[in-house]
Amino acid sequence: MDTTQESEEYTKDGIKRFTRQDNLKRSLSSRHMTMIAIGGTIGTGLFVASGSSFPVAGPGGALLAFIISGIILLFVMNSLAEMSTFIPVAGSFNSFAERFVDPALGFAVAYNYWYSWIVAAANDINAAGLIVQYWLPNTKPIIWNFTVFAIVLCLNLLGSRIYGETEFWLALIKVVAITMFIIIGVLVASGIIGGTKYGFKMWSYKEAPFVNGALGFLRVFIISNFSFQGAEIVGITAGESKDPSRSVPRAIRTIFWRILLFYVLSIFLIGLIMPYDDPNLLKSGAENVAYSPMVIVLRIAGIKPAADIMNAVILTSVISSSNSGTYLTSRALYSLSVEGKGPKILGKVTKKGLPLFSLLVCATVIMGFFLISLIGNQTVYTWFVSITGVSGTISWIVIIYTHYRFRRGYILQGYNIDDLPYLALLYPFGQFFSFILLSFILLAQGYYTFIGGPFDASGFFQTYIGLPIFFGMWVLYKVIRKTKVVKLNEIDFETENYLSLGFENHRHEKSSLKQAILSLFS
Repeated sequence: MDTTQESEEYTKDGIKRFTRQDNLKRSLSSRHMTMIAIGGTIGTGLFVASGSSFPVAGPGGALLAFIISGIILLFVMNSLAEMSTFIPVAGSFNSFAERFVDPALGFAVAYNYWYSWIVAAANDINAAGLIVQYWLPNTKPIIWNFTVFAIVLCLNLLGSRIYGETEFWLALIKVVAITMFIIIGVLVASGIIGGTKYGFKMWSYKEAPFVNGALGFLRVFIISNFSFQGAEIVGITAGESKDPSRSVPRAIRTIFWRILLFYVLSIFLIGLIMPYDDPNLLKSGAENVAYSPMVIVLRIAGIKPAADIMNAVILTSVISSSNSGTYLTSRALYSLSVEGKGPKILGKVTKKGLPLFSLLVCATVIMGFFLISLIGNQTVYTWFVSITGVSGTISWIVIIYTHYRFRRGYILQGYNIDDLPYLALLYPFGQFFSFILLSFILLAQGYYTFIGGPFDASGFFQTYIGLPIFFGMWVLYKVIRKTKVVKLNEIDFETENYLSLGFENHRHEKSSLKQAILSLFS
């Protein structure tokens, strides 16, 4: 029987059955999952895009924005972990939105997430050529763009195990580099290196620490959202994890501390050393993408070799991000196909469990978006960041709301909370806080288009383009398929849960303090 055709039908109670996820090979170990979580959190958002937050909000505004975004991400990831460990399927929160809320919502959020990562991957490929120009200013960046694209495509063609192994080592490079930068940053800020004791002088420089006040702070949230987008990859990879009930919680438990130590401390040190109006920050030309705030700090310290090393780390980070983007989009498109929301051919896999057709389609679309970027200038990069930032925020909101429905239905149907492999932290208070704040940020982040002169139609559309696309897909699918909201007492908690797939509940296992500390770097 054609299971793809079955996935297009619904039972009388409206419950969707997910029966083809096992075609993907479960080859990702706990070691891979932990470092994939780091790789998803620490990327070009910190190394490149964070630079534009300082001119907009100043060192204090940038730091506060990243701290609050980190707290929000903590609760989002906890919500995702509770669902992903219980039902570890490749579609992750896309499938959960369909199963626990409404098939139309699942359709909309899946394609929303897919196109956001398509654009993000194309953006990373575009940044690669600009980063190489730091060393070779006379070369054409397009040569390096296609080189990175070829490397990423080859890595994905080798399957999920190679992807996991590659991301492990690339993430390890990031961890070592960030640790070294933090140490050097402390030495520079204290005057031990460079001879200048900065202290908090840059926090009283001109309009610092909060440039443009509350309005500038709000605008930076789109940058911080872009920076943290990618951590939810842990939920997507649960469908190819050897033991998701153990590996996913392990990655989630330490992600907040990684953000606190690596992201927030790095932003803090950059703000101590670098003036927020440094001309090399990303605001005057696309060629300045190569000069990340970290590279600027190292150049201020007079450490030329260290700047070269950091720029190389940025390049590996771009490769890692585009590699993850290609992986995520191919799995998302595969999941859409097997659930009846895409062409059947995209749901086929090779003997090794590789969704080849989905991968090739995604790679082609990514390259198409990159080629479109060649006709633009700095505006193109800004559009890429804005589109993916808004789409990522939508995905986070859907994750939180889906988890709320999951927990209510689970309790209503008489299930025991202790049977869940993972329990979300501070539920429901943290989730309500995050949902309200994310919704406010999503609606308020385009404020700047209404002030300071005539209405900025281009900026307004740039900021909110993700919203009409998302709601349009939701309504269109709902009208065509005549879908209904799934009743709480009819939510399917049996199909492909962790017990039916043969996994164990590791939630009550205890870990030592030493293991918790080591897990930050392993």
